[in-house]
Amino acid sequence: MEKTQRIIPPIDSIYLDGPKPRIYELGFAWTIFWQFIKGFRTMHFVGPCITVFGSARFEETNPYYIAARAFGKKIAEMGFTTLTGGGPGIMEAANRGAFENGGNSVGCNIRLPFEQHPNPYVQTSVTFNYFFIRKVILVKYSYAFIILPGGFGTMDEFYETLTLVQTKIINDFPIVLFGKDYYKPLFDHLQVMVEKGTISAEDLNLVLLTDDIEDATQHILTYVQTNYQVKKRKRLWWLFEKV
Repeated sequence: MEKTQRIIPPIDSIYLDGPKPRIYELGFAWTIFWQFIKGFRTMHFVGPCITVFGSARFEETNPYYIAARAFGKKIAEMGFTTLTGGGPGIMEAANRGAFENGGNSVGCNIRLPFEQHPNPYVQTSVTFNYFFIRKVILVKYSYAFIILPGGFGTMDEFYETLTLVQTKIINDFPIVLFGKDYYKPLFDHLQVMVEKGTISAEDLNLVLLTDDIEDATQHILTYVQTNYQVKKRKRLWWLFEKV
């Protein structure tokens, strides 16, 4: 029987190497702090947002790209800002729908070695180095979440949002899962979680699984109009905020 040879990567490829020097950790902490501040300053005046999540890999002929573009238009009509991860695919489509229909279009981009690049339909853009910072911004400024088909990143964003709902960090924020064929197995498994007692039935009260854009829009409006009041923010000249 042949032995499988284990290939050990070179030392500069090992990331799980424990604590770094203190000066490195201080620099890392400062980078995180500065990126959060940059995100807060960028997003402070963009208006109430609805975040659209989904795959970066869909082309404009894909039905889900077309649906995301329609969602961008609907979000603009509702008077909200369309917020996405700022990249191609579903993100581009939602930003495009808002941009083409006179709405505000914002993207929180991420630096990646492949796949991700800013799309041309964002009016306001901010780029982050770390996913966890980006996710905080995508949730912090949103009143609702629309989740179209996507991969690992979309699932990460969906489950983190659900966890925040479950733990009452965010309350009564509607979530739309768009694409019944794509999401039915996932939704069925969520029901299994309820049956097994690992989550509560009320954790899913805010989640709507649908293929209908009008139903999705109404689901969002039902909660937003009832629960939230948007406050206008004043610009402060001494913080170099443009009037």
